[in-house]
This record gives sequence, C-alpha cells and structure tokens, in this order.
Amino acid sequence: MTPRLERGMGWRRAKWLLIGVLCAPGAGEVAAQVPDSVARDTTVVRLRELRIEATRPIASVSGASAVRLSLQSPRVAAVPLLGEALREVPFVHVRENSRGETQLTLRGTESRQLAVLVDGVPLTLGWDARTDLSLIPIEAAREVELFRGISSVLHGPNVLGGVVSIQLGHGSVDPELRLNGVQGGVDATGAAFGGVRLGRTWSSGEGGLSVQAGGAYRSRDGVPLPGGVDQLAGMDPDRRLNSDLDHASGFFTGRYESEAGAWVSMSAFGYRAEKGVPPELHVRDPRRWRIPETRRLVGTVSAGTAWGRTPLGTGDFEVSIGVDAGDAQIDEFATLDYEDVVEQEFADDRTLTLRALSDHEVGEGVLRSALTWAETRHVERIVPGGKSTYRQRLMSLGGEFEFPLARPGAGFWSGARISLGASFDRGSTPETGDREPREALDDWGARIGGSAQLGDRIRLHMGASRRVRFPSLRELYSGALGRFVPNPRLAPEALRAVETGVTGTIDALGAEIEVQGVLFIQSFSNAIVRTGLGDGRFRRENRRRIDAAGLELLGDARWGEFSVGGDLTWQDVSVTDERFPALRPRAEYQPELTVGGHIGGPLPGGLRARAAVEAVARQFCVHPDLETDVSLDPTTRLDLVVSREFTVGGPFRTLQTSLSLDNLADATVFDQCGLPQPGRLLRLQFRLF
Repeated sequence: MTPRLERGMGWRRAKWLLIGVLCAPGAGEVAAQVPDSVARDTTVVRLRELRIEATRPIASVSGASAVRLSLQSPRVAAVPLLGEALREVPFVHVRENSRGETQLTLRGTESRQLAVLVDGVPLTLGWDARTDLSLIPIEAAREVELFRGISSVLHGPNVLGGVVSIQLGHGSVDPELRLNGVQGGVDATGAAFGGVRLGRTWSSGEGGLSVQAGGAYRSRDGVPLPGGVDQLAGMDPDRRLNSDLDHASGFFTGRYESEAGAWVSMSAFGYRAEKGVPPELHVRDPRRWRIPETRRLVGTVSAGTAWGRTPLGTGDFEVSIGVDAGDAQIDEFATLDYEDVVEQEFADDRTLTLRALSDHEVGEGVLRSALTWAETRHVERIVPGGKSTYRQRLMSLGGEFEFPLARPGAGFWSGARISLGASFDRGSTPETGDREPREALDDWGARIGGSAQLGDRIRLHMGASRRVRFPSLRELYSGALGRFVPNPRLAPEALRAVETGVTGTIDALGAEIEVQGVLFIQSFSNAIVRTGLGDGRFRRENRRRIDAAGLELLGDARWGEFSVGGDLTWQDVSVTDERFPALRPRAEYQPELTVGGHIGGPLPGGLRARAAVEAVARQFCVHPDLETDVSLDPTTRLDLVVSREFTVGGPFRTLQTSLSLDNLADATVFDQCGLPQPGRLLRLQFRLF
C-alpha cells in the first residue's frame, strides 16, 4: 500500500474538511504490511483533526476518485446523521425524495446505483437496494469516505456509480486517538441534539485493545420553510409541514491486535426513530405518510491475519460477518391533518452478509481477491391486506492484480502502475411471496486502471470499468400501498465508465495553488425507470439508456491563515427511451453546472470565519400530474460559520464552539420538485474532545 501523505490546504465550505483521491500515487513498492480496509487498491488521505484544512490528494491505481470527510469540522452538524454530513461533500447531490428518504446522486446515476458500507458490510443490499441516509447515525465513525466513478470490483455486488464507506471498528489501535467526546447544540427552531462517546485503549508492544461506546439523541418539531414558498391555507407559514424527527441511537466498537499483527474487531450501531414525511407541494395528491416507528441494528465481526509468509510467498487474509436487521411502520392518512389512518404497511427486514478478502504478493505485484455473499429477507404486511415474504441472494467474486510498470525516478513515467480486475456476479430470488418467481441471473464486471507521476508536481490516473446491478426486491414486487404494479421481469442494469484525472501544484501570487480535475464518460444501459399506466399507478421498466460526460474541478489557494477555494462540476447527461428512440426525455435532478466557492480566515479574539456559496444551474423533474418535464430555476445558497477552539483540561483537550447561519439569504432551493430545502437557520453547537 502506498504511504499516506499529509499537506495542509483548504476546501470549499467547511464541508471540505474532506478531500480525496483524484489522482494516483503510483509511487513506491508494496509496503510490508497492508492494513484492513474495504478498497485496498485505493490510497486515501489523512486529515488533521481540528483545522479547516485538507491534505494534498493522492490518486488510486484503480482510477477511482474519492474524498474523506472530517466529522470535526465546525461546518458539519454535531452528532450528524449521514445525510447531513454528505451535504458538505463536493460533486455529489444529496436530496430528500417524496418518501421522506435522503438519497445520493452523482454523474447521471441515482441512489440505487450507489452503495453504503459499514466496515465493509453493505447497508444497500436490502429490500430497496438503498438506505435512508437521514436515519444513519455516524457519531461513531472513525472516518467516512466517498469513492465515486471507477469503483473496485472488490466492493461486492450491485456497486456501480460509487461507494460511501463508513469505518467504525476497522483501523489500527492508536493510543493517541481521542476516544472520549461530548457534542451537542440547539438551533433557532428549538431543535436539540447531543451525544457522548467514551472509550479506552490498552497498548502492549505493537498490539493492543481499544473499546468505545456511546449514544446520541436528536429532536426537532420541524424545519423552517423558505420565505419564497407557500404551503396550503391554514398551515404554519414558517415551518415545513410534517417535517418533525425524533431519533435516538447508540453504538459499540472493539478491536484487538496481537503483537504479531493479527486482529479481530466488532462494531454495532442501532437507532430508533419517528419521523414525518413532508408532502410534495406541487401535486394534487401528495403522499400523506408518517413513520411512527422505525428501528435498525447493524453488527459486524471481522478478523484478519498479519501480512506475513504463506506457502506461496507473503500475503494476508480477512473475513467478516455482518447482520443488518430492522423493522418499520408506514401510516397513510386520509388528509393532510394526519388524523385518520386509511392504510398501513409493516416491514421486517434482515440481511446477512459474509465477506472474505485476501492480498498476496505475486512477483513485484499484488493479487487482491474478495468474495461477498448476501441474503435479504423482507416480510411485508399490509393493513388492510395480507402478509408476504420475499428473499433475495446476491454473490460477487472479484479479483484485481496490481503491478508496477516503472519504478520511482525512472524517467517520464516515474512510478507508473497498472491494475486489472474482473468479477462474476449472481442474483436470485428464491422466495417471492405470492408473485411470479424469476430465474437466477449471472453477469460479469471488469476494470482496468493505471497511474503515473509526470515530473515533480503532476500526477495522472486513468481507468475504465463495467459493472452491473440486479433489481431489488422492491423494484420487482412492491405495490407501495397501491401506487405501483409489480414487474418481476426486470433485467439487470449495466454501467460502462471511463475517467482520467490530474492534479498539480504551483507557486504563484505569493500562494501555493493546487488545482485538480477529473474527466469522465459513462453509459448506463437497461436503466430501470418509473412509467405511468394512465390510471394513477406506475410500473418499473427497463426503458432507458443514460449517457453522461463531464468535468470535475477543485481548486485552493492559501496565504498563511487565509484561504480561497472552489469547485465546479460540468456535466452533459442525456436520456434515451429504448422503446421510443426519437424521444429525448430530460434527466431528472442532473444540473448541467454546479459551482461552489469559499473564503475563510482569522478574526480578532481567536475566531475563525468562513463563508461559502453554492450555485446550481437549472435542472428538471417529471411532474406526475402533467406527465411531462418541468424545470427548476437556478439557485444560489450562502452559508456562514464563525468558530473558535479552546484548550481545556481534564479528560478532554479541546473545546470547539461554532455559530452557523445556514441559507443566509433564505433562498428557495428544491431538493426535488415540490420539496424545498430548509430556509434560513441559526445553529449553535459545541464539541469537546
């Protein structure tokens, strides 16, 4: 594994306490020991703990771009949920859909083409092939990474456009790591949030034991409504209807490492929540849903060997078992006063995942392999109605071989490396309730990537891949309380992608300026889309091909404590209906241009200030009443944060306080048609660690 590098630099919004891998290291030979991780082919960047800084990006041989999020940024809400944190990441679009779920899109793909992994265990292989990011607590996370684009074939099945990786129990035992912490805050609506974590580490030579546990609570009556949005007569003009949340969570992690390097770890987190589902403001018949209770428990046990001698040379091995279990209730009401329940849906979900990974030296290269097997069971009960049980099994066997083409310092292509990978994927539905069964499906994936350092200050990476996704149980069989007609004949989706990236650093205007860019082209075939049946119901069909090409840019300049930076995403996303090729429907929620920028620096009294702006060009959505594309106007959003850090004694070393003013201009910014983001919001918070 290539050594990790550190170098200070700032990024857009305090949201950029992260930054990632745009271009590949490619320098250096295989290290003596390879730590356990999900994507071992990708080298990522370690950030400083408290400062609004990021380090110089390093690229992966795989050709994948990645960013890492620091949860200790003043810009990130205390005890954040995953959806809140990912809104601080450049290049991705986080939005709330009509089911009240927070989802992720990027580069022309949508939420079901992206995977969320916790210690390598997927949260997105369940009933719906996605997870509600607004409910996933991450106060226990040691790190959160977003891999986009050319993902590794080792991530497992149904990974196409990107991966959100959350590390809890993985990562070496570190006596210097701050395990104890308290954080919390309030906002101007009366919402309150707080959490505590306690831990201890015992070190012994090169090994040790580390344990940590904690919990958090979040409560709000609703989010503020932007000034330019009106709800129906008689509703609160200042607060978004049915946008309340009551959320409690807890976690435990433990890790033991022997002096020889072998390790075992376990992690578990769970939550219980009640939430409202805000109705869409632009349709005649919006969802009138509430989720009176949803619970989830996710646990992982992993173990691995040290990097050492084997009968064939040197290597290591890792195995993990994960359980994701939960239940939820959805109530549908007759009217928007949410008094009379007319229908209910009860769901009981369980996903069991087994993963085995290995690395082995082969000459000067490394052969990496991974086997992932997962089974999802979903029990659905509709009132009034009946009960049905569904099961899906997914399997992926992948291998990648990485080897050097040139050693460091070997002329123009210094440290050039290449990676070749392939996977075999299989999906089956052995239990389908009373609906039509389907045969098992097989498909394949492949990837090639390479990297090199050009000169002293320029790095380049390139990659190409093909991956597939099998339809989820919900896409195949769900009626969604009468809104959908099932279609068990859906075929797998396939994504073909190519990208190349470069990063460079120059000294100009008295500052160190770093600019990075990624060009990407991808084609998404057999895309599953929602089609209207003319009677108010919908059915999912393989109807579209989605082609996307674009450019992603990051830039930052620093003059001492002052920083100026920004990012830009330009993309051209086109949609073709394979039944009606002459038609050119618009791509939903894929703006052609997104631009962000920030400026930050010190203020008197030891304060730091940061202002960030984000502009999004016009985008489109399908209006269900009109059955046509409608446009969302361009938007601009401005956020401010002022923070200060204090050195304290006792069990903590640092107190961080911040005052944030989100959406300063009270701009109307729509996540989705009829679903606006919160209006102006003042938030006060603290972190002790």
